[in-house]
This record gives sequence, structure tokens and C-alpha cells, in this order.
Amino acid sequence: MENWSERDLKYIWHPCSQMKDYAELPPIVIERGDGVYLYDTSGKKYIDVISSWWCNLLGHCNPKINEAVKKQIDELEHVIFANFSNKRAIELCEKLIKVLPSGLCKFNFSDNGSASIECAMKMSFQYHYQTGAPKKKRFMALTDAYHGETIGALSAGGCDLYSEIYKPMLMDVVRIDGPDCYRCPYGLCRDNCSCECAQKAEEAFEKYGDETCALLVEPLLQGSAGMKIYPPLYLKKLRNLCDEYNVILIADEIATGYGRTGKMFAFGHAGVSPDIICLSKGLTGGYMPMSLAVTTQKIYDAFYADYNDGKAFMHSHTYSGNPLACSAANAVLDILSDGSVLKNANNNSVYFNKIIKEKFEGHKNVGEVRSIGLINAIELVKDKTSKEPFEPGLRIGYQVYKKALNRGVILRPLGNVIYFNPPLIIGKDDMDYVTDAALASLKDILG
Repeated sequence: MENWSERDLKYIWHPCSQMKDYAELPPIVIERGDGVYLYDTSGKKYIDVISSWWCNLLGHCNPKINEAVKKQIDELEHVIFANFSNKRAIELCEKLIKVLPSGLCKFNFSDNGSASIECAMKMSFQYHYQTGAPKKKRFMALTDAYHGETIGALSAGGCDLYSEIYKPMLMDVVRIDGPDCYRCPYGLCRDNCSCECAQKAEEAFEKYGDETCALLVEPLLQGSAGMKIYPPLYLKKLRNLCDEYNVILIADEIATGYGRTGKMFAFGHAGVSPDIICLSKGLTGGYMPMSLAVTTQKIYDAFYADYNDGKAFMHSHTYSGNPLACSAANAVLDILSDGSVLKNANNNSVYFNKIIKEKFEGHKNVGEVRSIGLINAIELVKDKTSKEPFEPGLRIGYQVYKKALNRGVILRPLGNVIYFNPPLIIGKDDMDYVTDAALASLKDILG
């Protein structure tokens, strides 16, 4: 039998990994996928309960998405997107505008999530420059934020794991103490508080609002921070502050969009709209790299002028508007269009959260179970009463992850937070299995 893992390690430098770990746990080479299942080269089955880094929305090898991409590849694979266009890109905008938060109507295409964040940041900066507010040059973002790993996006992020070593080359971003509902400094509960923590944002705007061009936020769910979940009211308060200080509100819905939080977009829970929304991951159902920065007519108009005025947005990506990616994205929206997938996912989410709480909340090292939509997170702590975390060097989450792999479940933790973020199509039988496997793996490590 061919050793695909050895061949992989001879050449490939894997993302977000300490490659020395692969000496103990070699890369698992996947040969095929079917729905929520992945099969490696030895035939072993895994349940992809993290949606392959949160992008697989409707299952692997979804027949309808497969067919759309197969059909498109025989018609047109790619065409330059400057002065040219293609049918699939136009159709995608026509479909998306019907479900996006109100006011978002102009679509700028990129090829990955970080690139859409860079696009939104540059767009915000240039907008203010061209509308008589050239002093607005800085950006605001929350603590523990994650917005990607290119330089601008990394600057906006607040997770030291990704950015600490690069700080000498990053922008000076205004950092707002964001919501931390599990360890709320006000001693309140996310289910019934008035988001007193927004006071920190108010203080930041009062001090820096006049020089800030945009605020970036992961709505309702700070993913890489450990699946931190906060109330919709907080978004409303940020919206009001941005309006008061003429600051563009950028919604990073790369991870939260497309039904992940129970609504098509997380901002839908708050009943307000951002000025720019960034989309990727579920956008193409996990099939093709593509992203969007969608903005308002008002922002678009600030760039609309004679060429010699120098106001054009000179930002581009070779694969902008790629027809293959657009065909996958159109198929995703077609599948979601009647609402049945999201309705079923929301119904199943109640069951998923119920069994997770029943199985995990009583464990001596489970500090909190939190959920939104089908996303469920389990924070592991050293001491339940004091909420003292485990020392990072123990890598408790990683140890649980390895045990779960033996049971055919892909968990991939965020530090010491174990989470489930499955495709929207996951069924109750698989929910039962992955939670049992995760609990058994937790007990293997912590008793």
C-alpha cells in the first residue's frame, strides 16, 4: 500500500501547524467525501463536524453543486474581470442582493476571506479620503478578533497566536475590549443583559472616533477567540456609534454567514445593516476559493468619477469573478432558496444543543457550553468555580482532538475550546455519534 502521508510530508508545509507534530500524527490523506463524511486512503470514515474549516455548508460532493461546476467548466473556466464579465457572476449578485442585509448592493469580488477584508479596509480608507475626511486613517477592532492573515487583516485581528511575532510590521489598530460573556467583568448574563460592555466601545469612539475610518467586527460569534458568543444588542450599539462618528461598519461574516448562526447572516439577528459585508467560506459551499465585499450605493458613489479624477478603486485579483466559483455559489443559493435547509438545521440545532448540554455540562472540567445555530462550543477549564483555564502548554484540546480522530470524528479545537460546526445537513444520528465520541475522548484525557 502506498504511503501517502510520507509523500505528503516530503513536500507540503501545512497551514496553521507545527510541522513537528506531524511526526507523531501524520497527515490524514482524504480520498473522497460524501455528505458529512470523509474517507481516507485506507477507507476509514470520519465525520467532518467542523465543515473543513467551516466552509463546507451543504456536505461534501453535493450533487447539485457538482453538476453546476461540471456544466460550467465546459462553457467558460475564467475571464479577466476588468472590462469583461460573465453570466454566473451577474446571476450571483442578482440572487444575493435578495437575501443580504438591506442597503448592500455593490459587489466587489476577491478570491479568499482575508482578501475581502483587505478590500473592505482599503475601500473604507479611500472613501473617507475622497469625501472630505482625510484625517480618518485608523481602524478599530475588538480584542480577540480574527479577520484573516494578510497584513491588513492580521492588523485588525487581536489573537496573539497569529499576530504576536509580526507586530513590528502591523498597523496600529485601536483595540476595543470586546464582550466576554463567560467571564463577564460586570457579572451579568448574555441572555438578559443590556450589553454594559459596550461602554468600552463608547470610550474608544469618544477618544478615537474622529480619526477612525472603519470598525471591523465578527457579528455575534468571535470564532478563533474560542467561539465567544455575544448578544445582538451589542451590534446595534456599534451601529449607533458608527453613525454618530461617521465610521464605516465592516461586518466580517466570512464565518458567520450563510445560516451558521440560524439566520442567513448574523446581522439579521440585530435588525441593522453594516456598511460593508465580507463573505467567503460558505459562499461557494466549500467548493472553490472566492469572496465578496459588498457595500452600499453611498460608498460606491464616492469612487464614481471621471478617470482623470483619480478616484477609481485600483484593487484587483486575477481570479475575481471566477465563473467556476460563481457557478458553485449560485448552486448554493438555489439549494437554500426555499428555506427548507435552514429550517431543518434550526430544528436540529435545538436537539444538538440539548444533547451536548446533557452530556457535557456535568463534567468537572467543562466551564461553559455555548451555542448559536448549529455551532456549539465547550470551554474546558482547570477549575470550574474560578473559571481558571488550563495552561496552554498542556494542549488539552489537542489531546482530545487526537483521541476523537481515532473514533472517526474531526473536532480540531481552538485552544482548550472543543467545538462543533457541522454542515447544515447533519442529521440527529450523526449528532448522537459525534457527541458520544467527543465525550469519550474528553474522559480519556481528563477522566
